[in-house]
Amino acid sequence: MLVRGFPAAAFDTNCWVVAPAAGQECVVIDPGIGVEETLDAVLREHDLRPVAVLLTHGHLDHTFSVTPVCGAKGIPAWIHPGDRELLADPMKGLSPESRTLFGGRLEWTEPDDVALLDPAVPLELAGLRMTVDLAPGHTPGSVVFRTPGDGVDGEAAPPVMFSGDVLFAGSIGRTDLPGGSWEQMQESLTRVVLTAPDETVVYCGHGASTTIGRERAANPFLQDLAAAPPARGL
Repeated sequence: MLVRGFPAAAFDTNCWVVAPAAGQECVVIDPGIGVEETLDAVLREHDLRPVAVLLTHGHLDHTFSVTPVCGAKGIPAWIHPGDRELLADPMKGLSPESRTLFGGRLEWTEPDDVALLDPAVPLELAGLRMTVDLAPGHTPGSVVFRTPGDGVDGEAAPPVMFSGDVLFAGSIGRTDLPGGSWEQMQESLTRVVLTAPDETVVYCGHGASTTIGRERAANPFLQDLAAAPPARGL
């Protein structure tokens, strides 16, 4: 499997491009602020053809370029129903301090084609099969995308997780923004993150990539949870 990531122009938000291999179809995950030029360069370099944009959640630093990217490529944007309203009005997800960055208002047009993620139905796009895990806490509709590792020449490869703002290397997503919940974040971490195999490679919404094993051992936000019994699912 081919995974290429690069930071957006603001907030160190990672945009991910995922494909079975070079020269094939791909999906784009979380096109943030000012990613269009770099995204096009990545697509050209690996001869990739995007078929969809996947959004881990509806915050503006992850969705800012979704409309121009979808419009230019003629592809849909996928988002969980819990964050659908943020794709229509992203200002609803911002803190009062963040709203001042945009002068209290934002000229915004949502994509023409919006599809809703269903955690009960895995995504099958661009030759990839991705499980969608609802993981609220950062936002009501935050999701984690997971896909099995794609080995080469019969060799196994570790599974992969695109964690959005649920899990970071050494930290987790904030829960103090509109729609956030500390209690829901704890349940999501227990149910979605800590049940994943240690060898799972985690491509985060911000910052460096990591593994579940590394975070289980060293992430302070997971220490108490790792020792507790699993929480009930939603």
